Amino acid sequence: MALYDLASLKVFMTIAELGSFRAAARKLGMSPSALSHSVRELEAKLAVRLFNRTTRSVALTEAGQRLVHSAAPAISSLDDAIQDIVSGGTRPSGRLRITSPDGAASFLVREVLPDFQHDYPDIQIEIVTDKRMVDIVSEGFDAGIRFRDAIPKDMIAIRLGPVARAAVVGAPDYVKSHPLPEEPMDLMAHNCICLKFDNGRPYKWELSKGNEAVELDVSGQLTVTDMSVAVDAALAGLGLAFVPEALVTDHIASGRLIRVLAEWTPAIDGFWMYYPQNRHPPSALRAFVQAVQLHSRGSEGFV
Repeated sequence: MALYDLASLKVFMTIAELGSFRAAARKLGMSPSALSHSVRELEAKLAVRLFNRTTRSVALTEAGQRLVHSAAPAISSLDDAIQDIVSGGTRPSGRLRITSPDGAASFLVREVLPDFQHDYPDIQIEIVTDKRMVDIVSEGFDAGIRFRDAIPKDMIAIRLGPVARAAVVGAPDYVKSHPLPEEPMDLMAHNCICLKFDNGRPYKWELSKGNEAVELDVSGQLTVTDMSVAVDAALAGLGLAFVPEALVTDHIASGRLIRVLAEWTPAIDGFWMYYPQNRHPPSALRAFVQAVQLHSRGSEGFV
């Protein structure tokens, strides 16, 4: 026999969201006594206390916090599935929240959103730019965008945009005052602008030519967590940067940056969009996934 029912879980989640029994009762159209009875019954079935209640405040217990974290995705998924059924064959609508680093957000705005907003005028999109790796489920996001290596393995991921190429670049003043690297190992003697992922793991420079490949854990005086900052640092003459080619094409053409080891810079995986695999995606998210896939060469996912 189930220790809960959906109605009692919804009552619990509403109280947790509002932090008030009275406010939750008003929102749900229930009497305070009926709402309190629902909570007591749920606590009795689970054999745990979910709230610490006083005459002035309501706070989740540790067990209550765990239940919120576990139940929120499931309830959200069920709500999405019901909304899909209710909407039937109508055009997708709703709001999508996406967490993304700056560079990927710019790609979305330039390449994906113009056609998407035209085709789906009833979908509102909120893009929150953030360098850190966030828990998209617990923080209320529908999808996220990060480098593939940083994406949790329990997510579904699709490539965002085409495969890109990398470039090793430095400012003319830096290049003039340092011997040009002729092969990858020469980089170990250079002041390289290092990059760290949001989880603190260092980003290794991967270079290849033909059947030769090398992965370097370079060093330098400066470490950043954003590719665009690495480009700015290279422009300022602070060292050599290893960045997506698209970020420096104009700077190379204008002579503000000089490219080195061009024959050793391979294609890179780039950004991927990801979302939970253990939930029923709402119609708005499904439509957005399809739009992203149209702008990508290959739509391979992974779990």
